[in-house]
Amino acid sequence: MEFGRKALIRATQSEQLVPKFWYNILPDLPKQLPPPRLPDGSIPPKEMFERLFPKALVEQEMSMERYIAIPDEVRDTLVSLGRPTPLFRAKRLEKYLNTKARIYYKYEGVLPAGSHKINTAVAQAYYNSKQGVERLATETGAGQWGSALSLAARLFSLKARVYMVKSSYFQKPYRRILMEIYGAEVIPSPSNRTKFGSSLLEKDPNNPGSLGIAISEAIEDVLSDERARYSLGSVLNHVLLHQTIIGLEAKEQLKELGEEFPDYVIGCVGGGSNYSGLAYPFVYEKLKRNLNTKFIAVEPKACPSLTRGKYIYDYGDTAGITPLLKMYTVGHRYRVPPIHAGGLRYHGDAPTLCLLVDEKIVDAVAYHQTEVFEAARLFSSVEGIVPAPESAHAVKAAIDIARNSKDEKVILFNLSGHGLLDLQGYSEYLDGKLQDYEPSEIDLSYIPRI
Repeated sequence: MEFGRKALIRATQSEQLVPKFWYNILPDLPKQLPPPRLPDGSIPPKEMFERLFPKALVEQEMSMERYIAIPDEVRDTLVSLGRPTPLFRAKRLEKYLNTKARIYYKYEGVLPAGSHKINTAVAQAYYNSKQGVERLATETGAGQWGSALSLAARLFSLKARVYMVKSSYFQKPYRRILMEIYGAEVIPSPSNRTKFGSSLLEKDPNNPGSLGIAISEAIEDVLSDERARYSLGSVLNHVLLHQTIIGLEAKEQLKELGEEFPDYVIGCVGGGSNYSGLAYPFVYEKLKRNLNTKFIAVEPKACPSLTRGKYIYDYGDTAGITPLLKMYTVGHRYRVPPIHAGGLRYHGDAPTLCLLVDEKIVDAVAYHQTEVFEAARLFSSVEGIVPAPESAHAVKAAIDIARNSKDEKVILFNLSGHGLLDLQGYSEYLDGKLQDYEPSEIDLSYIPRI
């Protein structure tokens, strides 16, 4: 009985680490975020967004409140699913690297479906259910987002239809199966379900797909059904807002361990949700206190939007259905090679993150997938956790920084998901079959200038 009481006390104390408010970075950006625009340069009406998203999420997207309350039902659901997630110190990795640095990682892979994506999936499903929406449609790359939304939709009695990038659909069949277990309908994209998908397949039946294409299909799907709404797993402000639960927890956990602020905050970047979720609460402290913390966003060389793209207005999807967003982009028509980090195969990035990169508050680096898998294998062999190929980009950067560190620096990175459903990629790495890709040139001439 005494053991039971102590366990309950520990569990209660642990639950207190889960914040009751999300952090919204919009009011703290160093300059005003450029708004979405239509091709003629005008700002799209609010009604355009409300046709795609529930009104509550549109309000969050545009809110200038620094802190936005997390509904009790959302917070309780996240707690029941495993929040707060653990913050680990990678002592065995430190020893292997013979570094003075202290390496910490926030491990989101303990959550159902294996990644951070459930944090916003639950919130989005909740707000859609409150508005009376019956069905959600979305895209997914590696399947982490699709899995999370499929589960969240089921928890809030919604139907889910997921357009999964075709290359990942066949590379990662177990993610598709997981979505179907949760009750979702999963469609390889591009597909014949939409006019845009059909047009692409007519030109190229072997089109491997991309997140941009899958977004176009999901939006076209929603616009044909008034009872449906679109859910997005990254990029937009309200998605990143929901993910700040990661960084807010990490701040408190570091304090408990006697670490005030990290010297480096690292994360992989496709659209920007997991990294922004970890980093933005610390970016707030940097801007407020003029801290020396360095922020490192890590992307694949196969889709190098932050490191080789241009900071311009571009469509968020391949078909050009969405408004244009000011972001770093390699172009919405860029045909992303079929790397195993499917969640990073997106041509642009979150506008708020891109602004911070442009303002030199966040730095960006890019790696080939072979060196990323090499770092992931090392991490797995000493820490025991197999990272998702996306998350392995953050692992690679953390290892590089730790190896070069002469001082007792504190390194924090987001291990945003596990790789237990990505073992085909590891198999190809072990067999020496992985290919590295990098564009020789990036053509942006077709993008409308506004």
